[in-house]
Amino acid sequence: MAVVGASGYTGEELVRLLLRHPQAELVAATSRQFAGKSLAEVFPRSAHHSTAKTLKFTDASPEKIAAEAQLVFLALPHGVAVEFAAPLLGAGARVIDLSADFRIKNAETYREFYGHEHGAPNLLADAVYGLPEIYGDKLRDARLVACPGCYPTSILLPTIPLLRKKLIKPASIIANSLSGVSGAGRKAELDYLFVECNESVRPYGVPKHRHLAEIEQELSVAAGDPVTIQFTPHLVPVNRGILTTLYFAPTDIGQDVTQVEAAFRERYANAPFVRLLDDKALPDTKNVTGSNFIEIAWRHDPRTGRLIVMSAEDNLVKGASGQAIQCFNLMCGYEETAGLL
Repeated sequence: MAVVGASGYTGEELVRLLLRHPQAELVAATSRQFAGKSLAEVFPRSAHHSTAKTLKFTDASPEKIAAEAQLVFLALPHGVAVEFAAPLLGAGARVIDLSADFRIKNAETYREFYGHEHGAPNLLADAVYGLPEIYGDKLRDARLVACPGCYPTSILLPTIPLLRKKLIKPASIIANSLSGVSGAGRKAELDYLFVECNESVRPYGVPKHRHLAEIEQELSVAAGDPVTIQFTPHLVPVNRGILTTLYFAPTDIGQDVTQVEAAFRERYANAPFVRLLDDKALPDTKNVTGSNFIEIAWRHDPRTGRLIVMSAEDNLVKGASGQAIQCFNLMCGYEETAGLL
């Protein structure tokens, strides 16, 4: 295995998970900034692992990486990952991309939301959207996987089963999400300095956050018709974690939410990382941080008639690197939980 762009937050999580994975052998990790340094020097919490002590960061070309690794994780910014994907695929490697470069099937939509032309539109049709609970069967034979964004994961997993069962009105969907600061990536920008974030909660990306493109794409597939939602993300002063609250207008369920519960339990009966909460329990980021689990709970509000569905996940694990490992396990025929429990 190789991780390209291994020095960011998602890259570090990938390295940590791959080092402990029973079937994975990490043979390459790239970083221009840390080229020549060992993984243990840059990530001291992994220093106990023998591979971390000996494996050094490189600034290798895609061709050289493909010669060393059969499967490559791309933990690069959007617009950069696409430059690596094509040569890696051409050299015979399988690719799991954690950027947004292959999530959106329409190149024009990509340009609208990301502000530049797509670098390899011919590959978009080949990419499998890496949401294992929804596309697990397609992932097994995939050569190119587009790992979902953190916000989309927190919205899609609670919403898709309800749309497929026609339990909610597609035009009614409102999503409010709160994310820890690590969701912005490992970069030095004024908005993400400690003094700017601490004791502060603020919305951003209003009214058209970039993740809307893949969210609406996947919800439209589930509904069988175009879906447009209202989505407002917020930055909260925690390191990691996402809490999402969704508001739906039910179709004909009234106050009886047994159909909602049945839809979730049917869809996720064999999903090892979806935790459906019972009774009075509600999602809490502290219960999922550092893990690949997503918690989901639901309530009906008799005053408004709305259905409220909530989820919590770790943005760096289930929202990024852990989900990528989950995809990797399915692609390679390993236990879906390998290296994640």
